[in-house]
Amino acid sequence: MTDSQALDNATEKTGTGTAGTNPLAPAPAGVRGAVDVVTPELVAQLTKGVVGSGRTANHTPFTGEKLADLPESTPEDVARAFTRARAAQSAWAATPVRERAAVLLRFHDLVLARQSEILDLIQLETGKARLHAHEEVLAVAIAARHYGRRAAAYLRTKRHTGAIPVLTHVTELRHPRGVVGQIAPWNYPLELSVGDAIPAFVAGNAVVMKPDTETCLTALWARDLLIEAGLPAEVFQVVIGDGPVVGPEIVKHADYVSFTGSTRTGREVAQGAAARLVGVSLELGGKNAMLVLEDADIEKAAAGAIRACFSSAGQLCISIERLYVHASIADAFLERFVARTKAMRLGRSLAYGADMGSLVGERQLETVTRHVEEAVAKGAKVLAGGVARPDIGPYFFEPTILDGVEAPMSVCAEETFGPVVSVYRFGTEDEAVEHTNATPYGLNASVWSKDGRRARAIAARLRTGTVNVNEGYGPAYGSVQSPMGGMKDSGLGRRHGSEGILKYTEAQTVAHQRLLPMAPSFGMDDEKYAALMSRSLRLMKAFRLR
Repeated sequence: MTDSQALDNATEKTGTGTAGTNPLAPAPAGVRGAVDVVTPELVAQLTKGVVGSGRTANHTPFTGEKLADLPESTPEDVARAFTRARAAQSAWAATPVRERAAVLLRFHDLVLARQSEILDLIQLETGKARLHAHEEVLAVAIAARHYGRRAAAYLRTKRHTGAIPVLTHVTELRHPRGVVGQIAPWNYPLELSVGDAIPAFVAGNAVVMKPDTETCLTALWARDLLIEAGLPAEVFQVVIGDGPVVGPEIVKHADYVSFTGSTRTGREVAQGAAARLVGVSLELGGKNAMLVLEDADIEKAAAGAIRACFSSAGQLCISIERLYVHASIADAFLERFVARTKAMRLGRSLAYGADMGSLVGERQLETVTRHVEEAVAKGAKVLAGGVARPDIGPYFFEPTILDGVEAPMSVCAEETFGPVVSVYRFGTEDEAVEHTNATPYGLNASVWSKDGRRARAIAARLRTGTVNVNEGYGPAYGSVQSPMGGMKDSGLGRRHGSEGILKYTEAQTVAHQRLLPMAPSFGMDDEKYAALMSRSLRLMKAFRLR
């Protein structure tokens, strides 16, 4: 199918023409296309390590055209991948942690040096704008640097106070879990694949990863680069296939499961892991809120809302979908926010310059269209956007602002996962906090105010795993020494920081009792021993021993 045929088909399917207002970003001269980037030689190189006996394919959202033919994994192929990973994992775990960490630091340098390659792949596979693709490069480089520098400290043997000071010597050891099974989503195919695998590797684990089929070339590129940086190839296995077929097989064989995706699928993954008594970390859905207080800088808040709501066309777990604005500044804020939204440039070139790209596929376009059309039919007002743009590509949809959204409109409570934000007005801080927390989700939030202390106090009242003050999502996510994850239906466990690496380990306590046993000795009877131990406990409290 040619580009023009794909666009004609999309226009016929949606029945929507070019009624929108967002301009098209001009394509710079000489920009490469899909055939220039995804060559047969590249596909052969990247798929060399994939365990797959079938055939499948992926496609680019920009045109709907096929990008590459790919190996497809069967349940038997998944089992073989785990066998290979287990055979390699013990030697990798025996490698000194500083040598494992050095692989990450070399990977950091390679990613930054060759970022143009991966930016092309991310754009072609996800449809996102290049600047938004670059966020993935930044996130992966930051994580590689952090764990490359800090892994030895996180994993070092630690000494603790024993049951009886001096007599009991206690150390805490950290052992890799073995083979981690990772199920990665399509929306951030670099960061949410290799970004989560990095701490697992440096902790001494092997990884069997199932990336989404439509975005697997990005994950495979990262695997190729990690191997170039020194990671043993067999330690990193990739399997490709339909989620309902391959996903349960990952859970069936893994010693620990890392999953990022929908809450519905996350529950299934958790149930499968629980049945085998293996650990699991889940980053799931969100219906994230942004609060603009009456003392906020309106210009900065409007510009920040563009980033918060429309990065990667809103296909970001921590993207803002609910916007609460104080009633006293709502009109002034919306005037600026709507103007900025209508001026956003849409584009599909493999170059910087577009403000937003495409949705990833037909399913996302159908959800976004359904949410907007239902809301309008029930009385909501479109302040900007609200239409598909098949004149640009089959899955483009304009950045959309809705006013007057109420229950039971689907967009009010369901995660849209697209470039749609609903605006609400509030009168008091308590009202804003109550509305923000009135959702089963609890992933991310944003608070805007010139008074930092006030904003942080409100942030502490929000039931979300991360809160950003005077920004949408970047500061909390990029601060990799701190944990990132969700509360309530938004997930279990955390990525980043100590929790992001220690979850991939098993803790072991070794207690060495010296000189005297933990029992009556030197002729003591039971009663005298019990009295001695009771006095010892009182003394330890008096000396403030922990």
